[in-house]
Amino acid sequence: MRIDRAKQKVREQYGSVGDAYVRSIGHATGNDLQRMLDLAAPRPTDVLLDIATGGGHVARTFAPHVATVIASDLTPEILHHAETYLREQGLANIEMLVADAEALPLPDHAVDIVTCRIAPHHFPHPDRFVREAARVLKAGGRFLLVDSTVEPGEAGNFFNTFEKLRDPSHVRSLTIAEWQALMQDSGFTITATETFGKRHDFADWTARSRVPRDTLVRLERMMLEAPAGTRQAHEAEIVDERLIAFTDSKTLFMGHT
Repeated sequence: MRIDRAKQKVREQYGSVGDAYVRSIGHATGNDLQRMLDLAAPRPTDVLLDIATGGGHVARTFAPHVATVIASDLTPEILHHAETYLREQGLANIEMLVADAEALPLPDHAVDIVTCRIAPHHFPHPDRFVREAARVLKAGGRFLLVDSTVEPGEAGNFFNTFEKLRDPSHVRSLTIAEWQALMQDSGFTITATETFGKRHDFADWTARSRVPRDTLVRLERMMLEAPAGTRQAHEAEIVDERLIAFTDSKTLFMGHT
């Protein structure tokens, strides 16, 4: 598998964090997991592909409801940690696959459901990712995507700069309209678009990515010195000139082939 520089950054970042994303409460929990399950309405005969599985939390949620889960990720090390976690849960119907989301090593029309949660902001070419999701789905298949989304303009630009400083493998969080256009261009009929806020404890958010101390200081200062409208948009919680937490937007999209 040939890896370009942006994708190599992802491997470097996530290959070095151990099982932090397996243990992350923020990734392991959330109403969006149950909502994905409800919308997908999985059948016992379904084959599901979870793209960029990370800590394996979507795979864990869906595995009891489908025949097979293919848990894929670009980074072999994080896939190993996810596999250990999933086996500990007693789940025996999960296959692990090292795969690039933008060039999946699967035939056309191979799966019934494709999921991808809190990962596409790392993809250099999200249009290719969406096309690949459409390609591997059977007719009538379901595509469920959850990712950070931003408003157009200043607040959105701020968030992308803020996130990339914490995690150099971040490429860009898209707007809702951009995701909808990509899905429609790939032939999906969009049947759900649901947005919700996700609160991030600043200390945990930076520790999970092993942010160096000087970068942590820069991140905190960025939020403290951001325009009032930007701080308000991110619901910045500031106590005694310290950033305690902030909130970003996640959007759940569902499309049918």
